[in-house]
Amino acid sequence: MKRILVVGGGLIGIRHVEAVQAHAGCVWVGLVDPDASMGADFADMKDVVEPVDGVIIATPTHLHSAHGIQAAQRGWHVLIEKPVADDLQGARRLETAVKHAKIGSLVGHHRRYHAPVQQLKQVIAEGMIGTVVAANVIWAMRKPDDYFEGNWRTAGGSPVMINLVHDIDILRFVIGEISNTASIRGKGLRGKDRIESGAIALAFENGATGTISFADNAATPWGFEAGTGENPNIGTTHQDMMWIMGTKGAISFPSMTVWSGQHWGNAAQVRPILVAKNSVPPLTAQLDLFIDVMNGAPPLIDVADATRTLEIALNIEEQLSA
Repeated sequence: MKRILVVGGGLIGIRHVEAVQAHAGCVWVGLVDPDASMGADFADMKDVVEPVDGVIIATPTHLHSAHGIQAAQRGWHVLIEKPVADDLQGARRLETAVKHAKIGSLVGHHRRYHAPVQQLKQVIAEGMIGTVVAANVIWAMRKPDDYFEGNWRTAGGSPVMINLVHDIDILRFVIGEISNTASIRGKGLRGKDRIESGAIALAFENGATGTISFADNAATPWGFEAGTGENPNIGTTHQDMMWIMGTKGAISFPSMTVWSGQHWGNAAQVRPILVAKNSVPPLTAQLDLFIDVMNGAPPLIDVADATRTLEIALNIEEQLSA
């Protein structure tokens, strides 16, 4: 039974508390949050004297590095919400602290735990569509105006770090490392000095290329949340939002529609495939692995891996802001 502490009593933090409390392999130590109204058991990690095996850090992004380092110094395994930090310096300091403490780490890019995402990676790795040549991703939906009113998102709520960081991570996970990016910013329509839309070109180390079209001011059915029904606050459309093309065929996600065909004179044919289903929610699957990581199992995405996703997202943000 692993003794797990949760740090951060926001929406995602409470979901982690509920997951830990419901898990047969965990003992919940308590919640750390400086706001007593959140029902916290401790105001700071330094107040925790009970034995702890692992800590789930769900505080605001700019605190991830400091809180992760604090946990590492106490010898606690860490599961840190994504993105891993708000800048590369913080992420790399955290990576160093984790290595020095010889603890396990996970970062909460939970979409890697979706069964269809795992299946997509396997289909590509097995060569079902041949050598990957190109990929297209769309993330576009109209966020309500009140999403940006009276908070940090008014000027700094770019969809790159809020939304696209997930799609970037999935592309890295299923296709391979991204070696270069080029980005074009769209015109703002809400009258704010904030990135709202744009287009991104990607180059992968294996020679494939890709594009991401994004907007948080356009009403469309295309996006990971809408396509998969992952987020109860976003309407489910079950429409594909990612298309990956190879030398022997192509696949669209999340429908997992596989097309095969190698000659333009013959129409491509749909190849039937049984789409994988989540046996447990991705957050639970992530907790399962965190327990295994504390026992020495390899992580699905650790601090070092997540830092590479962060670096790509920050580069894109910089290009769009130039």
